[in-house]
Amino acid sequence: MASLSLRNVTFIAHTPLFQNLSLVIGEGDRLGLVAANGAGKSTLLKCLAGLMEPSAGDIVRSRGLRIALVEQDVPDSMLDVSLHDVLLDALPAEERESQQWRVDMVLDEFETPADLRALPMRALSGGWQRLALIARAWITQPDLLLLDEPTNHLDLEKLFKLEAWINNAGYTAPIVVASHDRDFLDACTTKTLFLRPEESVAFAHPYRRARALLDAHDAAAQTQREKTLREVKRLRQSASELRNVGINSGSDAAQVKSAQIKRRADALEQGARAVHKERPGEIRLGNRGTHARVLVALENVTVQAPGGRKLFAIQKLEVAQGDRIVVLGRNGAGKSQLVRLLHEAMHRPEGRDGIRVSPSLALGFVDQDMRQLPQKSTAHDFILSGFRLGDQRSRAVLAEAGFSIEKQGLPIAKLSPGQKARLGLLALRLSEPNFYLMDEPTNHVDIPGREQLESEILDAEATCILVSHDRSFVKTIGTRFLLIDKGRMREIDGPEVFYESVVGQ
Repeated sequence: MASLSLRNVTFIAHTPLFQNLSLVIGEGDRLGLVAANGAGKSTLLKCLAGLMEPSAGDIVRSRGLRIALVEQDVPDSMLDVSLHDVLLDALPAEERESQQWRVDMVLDEFETPADLRALPMRALSGGWQRLALIARAWITQPDLLLLDEPTNHLDLEKLFKLEAWINNAGYTAPIVVASHDRDFLDACTTKTLFLRPEESVAFAHPYRRARALLDAHDAAAQTQREKTLREVKRLRQSASELRNVGINSGSDAAQVKSAQIKRRADALEQGARAVHKERPGEIRLGNRGTHARVLVALENVTVQAPGGRKLFAIQKLEVAQGDRIVVLGRNGAGKSQLVRLLHEAMHRPEGRDGIRVSPSLALGFVDQDMRQLPQKSTAHDFILSGFRLGDQRSRAVLAEAGFSIEKQGLPIAKLSPGQKARLGLLALRLSEPNFYLMDEPTNHVDIPGREQLESEILDAEATCILVSHDRSFVKTIGTRFLLIDKGRMREIDGPEVFYESVVGQ
């Protein structure tokens, strides 16, 4: 049976990403890998694949184990290669001519449209590029498949397609998935590893059940830590009293006993494990408030594609204070075009034809690719000039959001997608709007960041219109749901009907 074992594996990059990690990955395992952005998920996957060496410990692979790693980005060398040939080139050279049928078989397995197969990779959408990389790995018939953020860039249709493929994959070889998508992890994994710099924790359950067990684990650890620190305080007090007795009475025995108790207290304190905490983030969403009942009203509005083609029409829509409206629809239906139209109208004092905007509306905007950020500016200059916090406070809030001094001085264009997402959400928090317009706000945001944003929106009683493929985020946030379908927009009771229609197509 193909297997891979980790024995006390540690990886240190300036500080530890993970330490003393022991784990066995074997037949039939579907392991979800969970950690904050930059906390070592991709590094661990590369170590498993043999592309990087750990700082300490051993990774033992069964003889002849074939491992395929699907990384997040398409290599430059593949961008001008057709989708069909990307898969064909993954086969051994001597098999390509006789085994071409396997390429079509795998593309059929992923329900790939015929007209896409001859296109170069650079001409494909981000979602099809992701599926192409997974199909390329799959065609090699690996004994272990490693997937790094496989749901990035996937619309719901492709996301459900990937979930179905993983669950119906006709083999028992293990799969390890690093992902921030909670519903995807629940649907596709049976085990969960929470990767941490101090002590990583694993459970034989999908994400949500494992997360509940992790919370109980952390609560017990915190209780034990508090108990240990109380004992440390008691021992130190006893040591101090004995030391005074020894000094006052001239008793060497009392002073020796005092030193022994102090050493025991020091050892206990050193062993009192601090409970892991995700990035705290001191800046929270605010709401500057408004007395207006209706913040935005639309009547007889047509939403068009950039070339002028009609996408859908809105007869009448009012957005009242406290509404959290989720816009649903298939890829290309016009969701992002609606967001852009509203964004444009909200920047005009007079609104635009068919769209009325309350004069008291203060907009907070998030674009799915964070294009609202000035790419040539540094993160520090953007926060300093945009919010006038002063130099020291600007540096402090950026540090609280996870930006080192080095990262603060880089042009925003050079930040990773996850870092850009954190910066965009930090700017959203600092602007303290009373209306949030958000297009895929959780793209590249880790699970702690998604959960924090959810709780802040609820706590601020925010008014918002948002587009999101994150089903957990949609379910937690939404109070109203609008579906774009067949050239019109209508209100529905919840997102489940739409999700079922995508799965059942």
